Amino acid sequence: MKFSVVMPLYNKARYVHSAVRSVLAQTLPPHEVIVVDDGSTDGSAAAVESIGDPRVRLLRQSNAGVSAARNRGIAEASGDWIALLDADDWYHPEMLAALAQAHQACPEADLLGTGFRKVPHLMGADPEPWPVTDNFYEVEVVDDLRQRWMRTSPFCSSSVAIRAARLKDMQPCFAEGDHYGEDLDLWFRVADTSPVAIVNAPFAANRVLSDSLSARQPRHTLPRFLQQMRDDARAGRIPPRHRESALWFVGQQEVTLAREALALGDRRTALRFLLDARRVALTRRWQLTLLMALFMPARVADSWQRWRLRSAEVFSPEGP
Repeated sequence: MKFSVVMPLYNKARYVHSAVRSVLAQTLPPHEVIVVDDGSTDGSAAAVESIGDPRVRLLRQSNAGVSAARNRGIAEASGDWIALLDADDWYHPEMLAALAQAHQACPEADLLGTGFRKVPHLMGADPEPWPVTDNFYEVEVVDDLRQRWMRTSPFCSSSVAIRAARLKDMQPCFAEGDHYGEDLDLWFRVADTSPVAIVNAPFAANRVLSDSLSARQPRHTLPRFLQQMRDDARAGRIPPRHRESALWFVGQQEVTLAREALALGDRRTALRFLLDARRVALTRRWQLTLLMALFMPARVADSWQRWRLRSAEVFSPEGP
């Protein structure tokens, strides 16, 4: 397998050297590493140039956003698989080998992924590899990625690879101008017509930004990719076997957004999201959120939701 690793880069001079080196250190060597510098102003491009490896290609463009950078890297790639890596994340040395193992387990899958570990954003720029004990890992084959995602996120943007021919047919792959969910949008569109093969072990490290709830503003509208998903499901543009789960997934995300609005003290917006999510009104999660919106004192709701938002991902609601 020839893996082209595409890395969007914007002002990550502190981390990008380590990210690229983690690709070059793979036990299954990459075909190429394409770094797309999206108008950095902090010396990021110079950090990449200093590596001096012929497998590393640096492309430069005016700042246009992460989706445009990824799309350009995909267009330039010559491998038969395209793996993605953010410039402040990094690979375990067995990452590409694990993706190859997923392909061997399910050759028809167009989307491969592995688990990942979260690390604090301020963790050192040149971390040591972490132990992953087995030599052969369980490969989970997923037919309905939306249903699977609602249990827990099985991979992240830095632990995924997609068949290059599939991506080139979908260009522009990532919706340019979006800054919320553009990666999930692509994963689900690929998974609508292909199984997904996932190695359930952490082979990528994802640097987690600190998130100040007090600095957030309530989201008053459904993100564009979720609006499009709902429209596509209703219009029959999603395969029949996935339409109901697509509508269910959108409803669950509306419940999540309602909880975010409650945490930020906006009950009116929370109730509106819950009304829009009435398709999932029979679920315990929807009903509990409604009770919170109607009856829980604002101070208690705020404290409870702050804990929830610190301990769970927005797009992976679990439990109540």
